[in-house]
Amino acid sequence: MNFAKLQATGNDFIVIDARNIEKDWSKLSSQMCDRHFGVGADGLILVTSSKVADLKMRIFNPDGSEAEVCGNGLRCLAKYAIERQIVKGPTLRIETPAGIRTVCATLSQGRVKQVEVNMGSPAFSASDIPVKIREQKAGKNKVDITPILDYPLKVGSEKLAVSLVSVGNPHTVTFISQPVASFPLSSIGPKVEKHPMFPQRTNFEVARVLNFKTIEVRVWERGVGETLSCGSGACAVGVLARCKRLTGDVVDIILTGGKLTVCWDGVGEIYFSGPVEEVFIGEWSR
Repeated sequence: MNFAKLQATGNDFIVIDARNIEKDWSKLSSQMCDRHFGVGADGLILVTSSKVADLKMRIFNPDGSEAEVCGNGLRCLAKYAIERQIVKGPTLRIETPAGIRTVCATLSQGRVKQVEVNMGSPAFSASDIPVKIREQKAGKNKVDITPILDYPLKVGSEKLAVSLVSVGNPHTVTFISQPVASFPLSSIGPKVEKHPMFPQRTNFEVARVLNFKTIEVRVWERGVGETLSCGSGACAVGVLARCKRLTGDVVDIILTGGKLTVCWDGVGEIYFSGPVEEVFIGEWSR
């Protein structure tokens, strides 16, 4: 079985053209993503056929769980599919369990160098995220779109103020004043991810606003652990920072693996963009 390894700001994925292949993908993801006994990756992406879009993406985490959507994964899939002429670019509509996402690639000499993703509109209600907290009732025929900001969360001896949003998958963000490098993410991250408040677990981001246009971020991904980058996580941080009036419509998110640019006008859809590279190709024989 042939595969390709791609990375987007250090968020790395194994990509397989699975349009005519049937496997136990959950088990295979755990095997292939293992960094010592497998290929090594933050996730396994399957390119499959779609009846409602150009292609369908499925993504499995290293623990075997299937995710709803992955922003950096969408960018990797776009590069893989366009360069192999599976579909024509530069704009693709990709079906995911979270809905259809549109991506637009920038090409140079036939190679995809940069990809922008439309991640759709953010969801703020507790049921959409989902999170188990009490919300004020919105009233008859009204929709509650009030963001959940600075909600108190106790994790062991740590007391965090967290802000919550779904961008197709759940995100929990804490804004801190010290450098994110000093935050004990390896110990706090898994506790937040699996906190009883989150029935489907959650992704967790630690963010520090450097200025009105720049935020530094570290990410603990659900089912993965700490990663060098997370596209949906960058979008979540950008959205919540704007809700808190810490930044404007456009913000650069500085992650361990590089920079992503997020754009959200406060009412519509979220866009983010960044570089993407193919690392190598191989054949899985197990």
